[in-house]
Amino acid sequence: SFPETHGITFRIQISVKELLDTDVLLKLLFHLPVNYPSTLPDISVNSDQLTRAQCMDVKDKLLEQAKKHLSEPMVHDLILWIQQHLKYVIKQSATVCDEKTTLSKGTSTEDGIWMLLLHLDHMRAKAKYVKTVEKWASDLRLTGRLMFMGKIILILLQGDRSNIKEYLILQKTSKVDVDSSGKKCKEKMISVLCETKVQSQHKRFQTFEVKEYSTLDELQREFETAGLTILFSEFVPPLLK
Repeated sequence: SFPETHGITFRIQISVKELLDTDVLLKLLFHLPVNYPSTLPDISVNSDQLTRAQCMDVKDKLLEQAKKHLSEPMVHDLILWIQQHLKYVIKQSATVCDEKTTLSKGTSTEDGIWMLLLHLDHMRAKAKYVKTVEKWASDLRLTGRLMFMGKIILILLQGDRSNIKEYLILQKTSKVDVDSSGKKCKEKMISVLCETKVQSQHKRFQTFEVKEYSTLDELQREFETAGLTILFSEFVPPLLK
């Protein structure tokens, strides 16, 4: 990797907890040039649990931190920093549903399974609205949940990426609800909280179900069972504010 004659190189393995409930083993290689610490170390990052893109993200963030410590020994600080911040670095590259890194490669069916989390502001004509959503989900072979908890209404869908796109179009262009005077109206108060590729740690929903939850804990459990704890904690609590 680096010419051994110049400066020193050392390898460090650290295990970082509480990321998607698994331990991530990070293999870090620091190469300290002769005039370190007035020059930045070379860093390489590997991990079996992370994608190459995520390893690159970790490396970039470490170098950003390193710049703040220029001219003082920094390796120890960098290691402490990444142990505390790894989950945020990864979360940014994974759940900020980022089109660039998640565009599906190849066309195997697994590649095409996407997940969509929508937040609806209200449903005036609830029974009719629910029927419409169920019909769209079944026509487009989407599975997931329509979730009611207090005032919160969420739609979580999984399915073929093109069908998910199609669903969004229907949801935004059809007259799904009624306005305050009872006239049919399109859905204007909808926000897409997240659109991302289904990862291996996510469980696939087998059916589409409409469910009511009486507490936030119940709702959270639904997400946890589906392996979507991060998704829940990222997007749902802010809706309660």
